[in-house]
Amino acid sequence: QVQLVESGGGLVQAGGSLRLSCAASGSIFSTNVMGWYRQAPGKQRELVATITTGGSINYADSVKGRFTISRDNAKNTVYLAMNSLKPEDTGVYRCNVQNVPIGRGTYWGQGTQVTVSS
Repeated sequence: QVQLVESGGGLVQAGGSLRLSCAASGSIFSTNVMGWYRQAPGKQRELVATITTGGSINYADSVKGRFTISRDNAKNTVYLAMNSLKPEDTGVYRCNVQNVPIGRGTYWGQGTQVTVSS
């Protein structure tokens, strides 16, 4: 069984910064993809960023240059450093772990609220 524990959400003013953390425990495969997704009110969930065990990264265009994703493989922990936050970044952020091969396990955190005020 896998458990994901998230932390770091909160309320911040536009232009500020937040750092999200998500620690995974349980049956995590040695090869996997970890990432962050967000969902704003009335909108579909969207990809924010992902990072593989080997360090390959992709970002949504809307966060490039402002957000940085990283991971600690030994701790099975993924981080999201968010800088220059904008009101449109507001939403519920959830971390995700996908075992590789795909289909051998996908897990989600409970979600943490990020609110950016103008």
